[in-house]
Amino acid sequence: MAAESSSRPGAGARDAGDRTGAPVVAPILGTPDDFPERPRLQGRARILTYVVISVLVAVMAGGWGYVMMAARGNPDVRGDVITYDASASDSAEITFSVHKPADSEASCRLRALDVNHTEVGSKEVTIPKGRSDLTLTERLKTSSQATSVLVQYCDLV
Repeated sequence: MAAESSSRPGAGARDAGDRTGAPVVAPILGTPDDFPERPRLQGRARILTYVVISVLVAVMAGGWGYVMMAARGNPDVRGDVITYDASASDSAEITFSVHKPADSEASCRLRALDVNHTEVGSKEVTIPKGRSDLTLTERLKTSSQATSVLVQYCDLV
């Protein structure tokens, strides 16, 4: 009589059956007893492994710290938008505050954007020494209607 074939995966990996007569599927990759014991690292090899992993983690953490610090920019000076008016078609007005050390001069770049986030106007503003917290109002000339105005960055000079 011809043997029955099955299209199910693992159909060829069946044992003769258990006591109930139901077929038992054998593991495809084997059982843990089929593989040799894994060698354990001894003494210096174990310590060297931990040292290498620790150095790699320290280098990655230091690199991430540097990236985060560089992305933050200059933490000594900060410019915040208070209000802006972009209702005119050829200009925009922004009121912003600058927080900086009193004994330092700063430079801030103001930027006007249109509905497509394209720059339609910009202006560099120099913040003089003397006060640490200032509120300023500036007018930017724009090439077309602006929809938003922002302080792009502020840096110490």
